[in-house]
Amino acid sequence: MKKRHLLLPSLLIVSALFLVACGGGGSSDESEIEDAIETSATTGDPSNCTEFLTMKFVEQSSGESGKAALKACEKEEEEPESKAESVEVTEVEVDGSNATANAAITGGSLEGQTVSIALVEEDGWKLDELTGFAKFDQGAIAKLFETQLGKSGELSSEQTRCIVEGIEGAPAEELEGMILNSETTPIEELAEGCVS
Repeated sequence: MKKRHLLLPSLLIVSALFLVACGGGGSSDESEIEDAIETSATTGDPSNCTEFLTMKFVEQSSGESGKAALKACEKEEEEPESKAESVEVTEVEVDGSNATANAAITGGSLEGQTVSIALVEEDGWKLDELTGFAKFDQGAIAKLFETQLGKSGELSSEQTRCIVEGIEGAPAEELEGMILNSETTPIEELAEGCVS
C-alpha cells in the first residue's frame, strides 16, 4: 500500500479525534460555555463549525486553512461515529472574553480522554483551541486506530496490529502532539514500516 492511501484514513482519524474533543451549572457564562462544548462534541450539524468553533479551532482541527478547513469541519460534522455520547465539562474559568475548561469525553473517537480547551466570546462562546490533555488514555487511542484501520479494509490484520503496537509503544507526548496539531506524518511513517 502506498503512503498516499494511508494519508486519508490517518487524517480522518486525527480529525475525528480532534473534533470530538470539542465537546454540559454555574454562572451564565459557565452555562453557555458548557453548552457550546457539549453541543459541538455531541451533535452532528455543519453549522456547529461556525456557531460554536472559531476559525482558529477549525484550522487547528483539520490541518487545513480558510475555506478548506471549514469544508473539512462540515464534512466531519456529518460523521456520526466520531461524536461523543456525552461530555462532562469541569474547571471552567472565565477571564473577560476568554475562558478555559476541561471536557471529559464518553463515547466517540475520544472515549475516555479529558481535553483542555480555550474559548473566546465572539457573539457567544466558541471553542478557540484545544490546548492539551488533562487525562490521556493511550490504549483507547490505539484501540480507535485498530477499529478504524480494520474498517478501511485496506490493511491485513497483521499490518493493522503492527501499526497499533507502534501507537501503543510511542511516547504519549508524541501522540498528544500529533492529535493537537492534526499531524499525520508519524502515523504514515509507522504505517510505511508495517506495510513494506
